[in-house]
Order: sequence, then structure tokens, then C-alpha cells
Amino acid sequence: MKYKDYYAILGVARDASADDIRKAYRKLAQKYHPDVSKDPQGEEKFKEVAEAYQTLKDADKRKAYDELGSGFSSGQEFRPPPGWEQRFGEAPNEGHFSFDDLDLSDLFESLSRGRGRGASRGPRKVRGQDFEMAVQLTLEQAYHGTQVDLRVALPEYDDEGAVHAVEKTIKARIPKGATDGQRLRLRGQGGKGLNGAANGDLYLDISMRPHPLFRASGHDLFLDLPLAPWEAALGANVEIPTLDGVVSLKIPAGTGAGRKLRLAGKGLPRREGAHGDLYAVAQIVNPTVLTERERELYRELGEASRFDPRGHFAKGSP
Repeated sequence: MKYKDYYAILGVARDASADDIRKAYRKLAQKYHPDVSKDPQGEEKFKEVAEAYQTLKDADKRKAYDELGSGFSSGQEFRPPPGWEQRFGEAPNEGHFSFDDLDLSDLFESLSRGRGRGASRGPRKVRGQDFEMAVQLTLEQAYHGTQVDLRVALPEYDDEGAVHAVEKTIKARIPKGATDGQRLRLRGQGGKGLNGAANGDLYLDISMRPHPLFRASGHDLFLDLPLAPWEAALGANVEIPTLDGVVSLKIPAGTGAGRKLRLAGKGLPRREGAHGDLYAVAQIVNPTVLTERERELYRELGEASRFDPRGHFAKGSP
């Protein structure tokens, strides 16, 4: 049997917390997902990352894996230490593991199927495994809600209790108002149960694709709003985009760079029906090309104005 360093695969330390392991999985699963990765080895790396996560996210499996030791290199032939089998349970067929016939992922799958053996003489029911996968949404999809087609390879038990990966497409309805970092549960869409037991669940880890205009923070949105110097100084009415169409925004006279102008209810929808807010962040933009008349007007303004943008420098002098 060949050793696989699951911690190295996920890029975490051996003492990493469960949360750190989950974050590392989400990042790598998103990077190597077959639907988005351009890496020719992306699909294989995606499966490897999923295998590592399925072992390390389970406290019992992680403990059994850690007991195998850390002195091996990836791909090195090894056998579990003496007594390992007795400590961590029996395999479902003849009460022992046949290490020569298993790879590392099969070993832990056999271990989980062997738990609780002997409690009943009837067909043993085993609930299907839970799985997670990363799903990226656009802000428009999060705003309106959407349906996504997910290609997943999930383990299913055959009549003899052996596990086989079965690829299928799941149509998942994402409700409007999904936010970055949210975890959605699809009940019964995980691994298939054995002997009539319940299927596992599929958890979707939501992240937002970068948007050319908006930045999301929870249910609130932020938009950089370019203003000409005279619009900021004199005030103006300008049209700005939202996820629900163009709206008019009044710019108060004397608006400075960085000022946040709030449009209530123009952010992402919340579950209870309300919406977050949209904040337009003022950015003063000077024209890069000036006509001679414009230059003349700027010179007249400079001569007539008493405004000193650096007046506070003198106050700070010793």
C-alpha cells in the first residue's frame, strides 16, 4: 500500500484545526474544479484534494490516519503499525483488513464501513457519506437566485457493500441572497446509503466571483463612483448602476474623495425579504486632456480661490 500525505496535499500543518483544513479544501477545490481549472492535471488534483479532505475532516479517521505515522514520503510503500487494525475497527469482510488489496482511500472507507459491526445479524445499514464542493456565483446570480448544474463523483455501495464512484449531475437551486462564505445543504444529495439507509448530504461552499463594478461585504455592496471636480464641488445628480437597474443619486455639494453615499435597500437580498445597502464611494477624477479654454478656466479658478488643500501642513510644523 502506498502512503499519501494528506496534510501536504491540502497544504496544512499536521496540527491544523478543523476550520483551517476546511478553508484549505475550499480554496483548492475551487482552484482545481474541472469546470474552472485550466490545469491539465486539475481533475486528478481535485479528486486527490477531496480524498484528503474526506479523511481529515472526520475526527475518527484523522486520528487513525495520524496513528499511521508521519515518517513516510508520498508514494512510499508502507504497512500500518502493529495493532493499528485492532485499535481502529474491523473490516466488513472476515474481520480483518487485507492491506495488499487496498489503497489508502479504500483503507479508510473500509474502516468507516466496519464501525459498529456485530450489533445486528440482519443487513447492516450505513448512512451515505456527506460531501462538500465549492460553488462560485456571480453577484447577479446571488441577487436574483439561480440554478446551477453540478458534476459530482459520489461513492455508492453495491449489493456486497463495495464502494464505487458514480458520476452524476445535480441541479441545485441557489436561493437569492446567497453570500460569500455561506454553506448550503442539499439534503440527501451526498453518497448513497447502504441497505436502505439514508443518503448523505451535499454541502455547497459559496464564494463570489469578482465583479467589474461591485464589491460585496455580506449583504452590502460597494461601488467606486468617479466624480468630476466640479460635480464634487458644486453637487450634481448622477446615474449609477445597481444590480436592479440604473438609479439617480444626488451628490451633495462639497463631496470629498472617499465619502460613502448610501443607497438604502440596493444591496443583496436577505433571507427575510429585506435587502442590504449599496454604498457609492466618491472618487475625484481629473480630466486628462484639457482644451485651451479649460486650462484658462482652471487658471482663473486657481487665482480666485482661497482654498489651500495643504493648510494643515503649517499647523503640524514645530
